[in-house]
Amino acid sequence: MTYKTLRYDVSEGILTLSLDRPDQLNAFTVDMAKELVDAFGRASDDDAVGAIVVTGSGRGFCAGMDLSVDGNVFGLDESQQPTLTDVADRGDEEHILHGVRDEGGLVTLAIYECKKPVIAAINGAAVGIGATMTCAMDIRLVSKKAKVGFVFNKIGITPEACSSWFLPRVVGLSTALEWCYTAEILDADTLVEAGFAKAAYEPEELLDAAYAIAAKIVRHSPVAIALTRQMMYRNSAQDHPREAHNVDSLAIFYASIGSGKEGVQSFLDKREAVFTDSAQDMPSFYPWWK
Repeated sequence: MTYKTLRYDVSEGILTLSLDRPDQLNAFTVDMAKELVDAFGRASDDDAVGAIVVTGSGRGFCAGMDLSVDGNVFGLDESQQPTLTDVADRGDEEHILHGVRDEGGLVTLAIYECKKPVIAAINGAAVGIGATMTCAMDIRLVSKKAKVGFVFNKIGITPEACSSWFLPRVVGLSTALEWCYTAEILDADTLVEAGFAKAAYEPEELLDAAYAIAAKIVRHSPVAIALTRQMMYRNSAQDHPREAHNVDSLAIFYASIGSGKEGVQSFLDKREAVFTDSAQDMPSFYPWWK
């Protein structure tokens, strides 16, 4: 796919994925959604990519949905009367997939399925889908000038992009509800204090901080990283720790006969590990949830 709303740049194992509509503060469109889904799927299996940094071109991260488009601004087919059964059982049919299902949710599900760690470098305004898409990312850093808003109720709509699943896990249920109920615009200090963002940086230092974290990640086994990412998200949502134990057992078994051999030997040799596995080398039980 040729990207018209994104930039996909890989250097030293790190993908910089830039939302690239700077004249519109990178406002979200249906085309951008489709390109993001493609980009995260592509990066997931791209052996040149060990970690992903997502940021915005220009002075904004993402100003939310582009409300200037004609017709239904969310790209939905108003002629339909969908039910939960339609979405659950027929969600991959074209008229449901792109006529009913939330485009932002398709993006965050693509992030969720990705094998690579995702770091958000929120460089400016992140409102609506600009805020909720980052909830599915693993680490969030913000510029000291960043402003984030979950403003859905203010304009008569509801949270989307699976944020009712992600946001309470990031900041807790009470804070998530308050932020959505009030639709307040949140500054960098508030975001850090609530645990939404790891830290706030001067604008010119933000990307370097994100790259520094990514550089630590890409040194490690891509298989171990991919397993760890999915184990943390999926096992923490299980009803009983035994379910996590089942997956942990297979993960450590296959890691011990794979990348773990180099890891252990490098420790004994007192040297840096040199991992040669790739995202194509996932163990046979992966993906265990399908």
